[in-house]
Amino acid sequence: MKVKKRYTITSALPYANGPIHIGHLAGAYIPADIYSRYLKLSGHDVCFVCGSDEHGAAIPIRAKKEGTSAQKIIDKYHFIIKESFINFGISFDNYSRTSSKIHHETASEFFKDLNDKNVFIEKESDQLYDASEKQFLADRFVEGECPKCHFDGAYGDQCESCGSTLNPNELINPRSKLSGNKPTLKKTKHWFLPLNDFESFLKKWFLTEKKDEWKTNVFGQVKSWINEGLKPRAITRDLDWGIPVPIKGAEGKVLYVWFDAPIGYISSTKEWAKRKKIDWKPYWQDPKTELVHFIGKDNIVFHCIIFPSILKASGKYILPTNVPANEFLNLEGKKISTSKNWAIWLHEYLEDFPEMQDSLRYALTTNAPENKDNDFTWKDFQARNNNELVAILGNFINRVAVLTQKYYDSKVPSIGILNDKEQDLISEVYSFPKKIGDSIEKFKFRESVNIMIDLARLGNKYLADEEPWKLIKTDDSEKVKTIMNISLQICGVLGLVCEPFLPNTSEKLKTIFNIKNVEWDSISKDSPIISDKIEKSSLLFRKIEDQEIELQLEKLNESIQLNE
Repeated sequence: MKVKKRYTITSALPYANGPIHIGHLAGAYIPADIYSRYLKLSGHDVCFVCGSDEHGAAIPIRAKKEGTSAQKIIDKYHFIIKESFINFGISFDNYSRTSSKIHHETASEFFKDLNDKNVFIEKESDQLYDASEKQFLADRFVEGECPKCHFDGAYGDQCESCGSTLNPNELINPRSKLSGNKPTLKKTKHWFLPLNDFESFLKKWFLTEKKDEWKTNVFGQVKSWINEGLKPRAITRDLDWGIPVPIKGAEGKVLYVWFDAPIGYISSTKEWAKRKKIDWKPYWQDPKTELVHFIGKDNIVFHCIIFPSILKASGKYILPTNVPANEFLNLEGKKISTSKNWAIWLHEYLEDFPEMQDSLRYALTTNAPENKDNDFTWKDFQARNNNELVAILGNFINRVAVLTQKYYDSKVPSIGILNDKEQDLISEVYSFPKKIGDSIEKFKFRESVNIMIDLARLGNKYLADEEPWKLIKTDDSEKVKTIMNISLQICGVLGLVCEPFLPNTSEKLKTIFNIKNVEWDSISKDSPIISDKIEKSSLLFRKIEDQEIELQLEKLNESIQLNE
């Protein structure tokens, strides 16, 4: 039996200026949910938190575009995002928002603590200024030509074409997103986090201690950043939307969104602990706690360099155990673009495919961009649903349930004397939980879900080889009891091990087969999982027809034409 541990699991805070799409799900939310569910099923103490990221320049930009206020924007999208997660079945213990009082207090305390410790440096710098709007331009208020790939539409902090992290002053032919005018340079004072002071810490902690533990894509990106030499990074901005810098002489300035957003994990934990009436501190300050961040690759630098430096500077907090960042998911051969509406929005999917959350979870997990960018296509989604969920998992479950109802009036038949082949089969069946669990613990979610489906394949093969529907008509009909008992045991194991991946399906299986909940490590042939009677079954999955897929493709093409 494994030692029970405490885990704090976080998913990247979704930005509240638009809904959730499948790229977000594949990158940060489904992997975290699988991991969290598995750990809870294994009896660990888990706190799984997230929340809406509601500050930064993009929110007022969106508000201006829609002719409304920033508050109305965040209220609108926070609700859409939160409801989508609930309806999809992401099992957050707490979903918060960075506009909350507890977050403002927590982020302000962080700043004041580090400022009192003289961690920050204050300096004047030239910043882009829109004279016509009488406003300093935050990074997202500036766009221009990327100096690295020459894409004309890069933001002041990042090029979405090549993925490079930028400084607004690096843009070629910069223009203000407020007025369209060319900005000028104007001096302003800001507080900076001197990342260069943390280089030796990061080299020891990350490059040495984490070298063989973290994914190669994460390690490679961080190593490159550190080797290039780290520079001070501004943590405040001239902006009227966000958390005001909580010291004198900082009027009109707010905490930079990248500084306050990761602290949102801590404030969300505080919110959860307050509701549960427990202490939040062990989840962030006990060295025995495992801290795991689930993110996309565009957030690696924040979670592996900047946030750990902030936590280290505080001296009170644990550092991440792992940051299993995923690469990007493309859509029908093109990069997902929210501005061009080239995306599959979660709330729309849930409307178009009701009660089919698990089909999308499965498709995105089997095709997860774990080590390289991957492509989602509607045809592949249809194939995985029809050829795997329906034809393999659903088919096996249905056959076992129907035959049990037909032959034994839904009562579980007793098992007879097993031959060597059957004993080997039973041993193999009960080896699956460990194999699946080992893969999940290594963050190999594609591998783990494929192992789960392999168990259903094994069940189908067993039924096909034994042919109980023929055997029941012979003098050896008593043998059918053993065949069906073994098949029902496979259903029981499937009902438990599919929960991290297919939670809705797991609930259905538990109901049909009266499956008893046991801890993951306790799933064994010596501990009965199913009771002595099963319930009437219904089909677990439905086939997706060609016309449904054609409709979705038409919808995508129409949206891209409207936005070109």
